[in-house]
Amino acid sequence: MTTKQDHTVVEVVRDDKAVYAAGAVVWRLTAEGKLRLLLIHRTKYRDVTLPKGKVDPGEMLAQTAVREVREETGIRVHLGVPVGVSRYFMRPKRQKVVHYWAAEATDEAIRKSAFVPNHEIAALEWVSLKRARKTLSYPVDLEILDEFERLVDDGVLHTYPVVVLRHAKALSRSEWDGSDAARPLTARGHRQAEAIVAPLRAFGVRRIVTSDAVRCVQTVTPLANAINRTPVMTELISQDAWEDGVSDVRAVVGKRVRAGKPAVICSHGPVLPVILSELALATGTMHGSYLGSASALEVGAFSVAHLSATNPGSGIISIETHVPKI
Repeated sequence: MTTKQDHTVVEVVRDDKAVYAAGAVVWRLTAEGKLRLLLIHRTKYRDVTLPKGKVDPGEMLAQTAVREVREETGIRVHLGVPVGVSRYFMRPKRQKVVHYWAAEATDEAIRKSAFVPNHEIAALEWVSLKRARKTLSYPVDLEILDEFERLVDDGVLHTYPVVVLRHAKALSRSEWDGSDAARPLTARGHRQAEAIVAPLRAFGVRRIVTSDAVRCVQTVTPLANAINRTPVMTELISQDAWEDGVSDVRAVVGKRVRAGKPAVICSHGPVLPVILSELALATGTMHGSYLGSASALEVGAFSVAHLSATNPGSGIISIETHVPKI
């Protein structure tokens, strides 16, 4: 679990024998303001559990979580704060690792669900947190509920993400005769830019702010096309401005925090620590080593900072990092 005190790299690992999966604690508020959680009754196993499923080839974990929730329940969600990782062994002695997020189901998303009982899911059930503890079949699910309940008790269940993205792989300076700002992505970089579209959409990103350098603009272009949004290009978070001492990261980050909307900020390796530092400052969050971890991104990787939508004084609730395996 990632918090403002520590930091965890969330990524799909392909080099061991574990089976990776992802899911969500799907929640909603009733008209009376009561919290309800979504449980699934599985046909084959005759159990009650949380929606989840295995990672498909080429997927990143956040993408898997959103897809599995929709496939099992018919409900389209966006991910909120990560609420833990369960680990258990399947036969024959093969470990399964499942990452979970909190995910609000809006009234509209629930209305649009076309779920019908099927050979995999016998029924869906909305229950209270107390009832969920009595109904769930597995202790590992109860451990996930423990972290979810902490968010509820702290009053920080409602969140929005500010995503800090490092541009994808670009041509090296030695391979490029033009200005540094004009360096384009390599073929691998373009594949990375495509690969992160679905994971970024999993967090409901609707606003895109990017350095005006070509490699940054090209990185966010597939996302912009997918969500039909025009990126805001600014030199204030460019590497050239940072090297010349004329950048204004604080203005860019402050605007995003005040807006309170899901957003992605795409910039360069040397600028990322400043962006994370300013994000902590803008939210009143204590600085720590977690900021260094969250800003030490590979090309094409991104860190998601979850901020409270209802309790601004709570600072950064959680940070998680996602790395495309391309």
